[in-house]
Amino acid sequence: MRPVTVSTEVPYPPDRVHDFLEVMAHHDRFTDHYLTAWRYSGPSRGFAARATVTAALGGTRTDVGIEVINSEPPHRIVEHNVSAGGRRQAQGIYTIAPLPDGAGSRVSFTYTWLCAPLPERLLAPVVRAAMRRANHTVMRRLAAELARYEGEADGAGAT
Repeated sequence: MRPVTVSTEVPYPPDRVHDFLEVMAHHDRFTDHYLTAWRYSGPSRGFAARATVTAALGGTRTDVGIEVINSEPPHRIVEHNVSAGGRRQAQGIYTIAPLPDGAGSRVSFTYTWLCAPLPERLLAPVVRAAMRRANHTVMRRLAAELARYEGEADGAGAT
């Protein structure tokens, strides 16, 4: 199946965006519309950070194991996902690039199926459309959560 890529632009530099995304527990804040019941293991951030979530998409629910397999601050985070009893494996890649005018970052997320159960492959256009819609919402919510996070960080140092 062909990958699905979505993106957004945020007014924060790549290092701040990467710092936020690298913490696995932060992902619950912007994905809980379809990924719920987050359970964490391993380090809290970066390489080998892991979570198991319940994904509800397209009328089905399944547990998904997510593990960070590569983190290249401040530009890239790669996650490996396993679900459907190992029959579905995928990579989620966050790419963070500075905007040309230096006024923030472009955050892209690419979901690539490495293998998928036969029914999903047969319904690939429908599956891809559902993932694209869900991940467009993820990007919109990520931008809002980054603003909230940056506001929390600014308020923490205020006197």
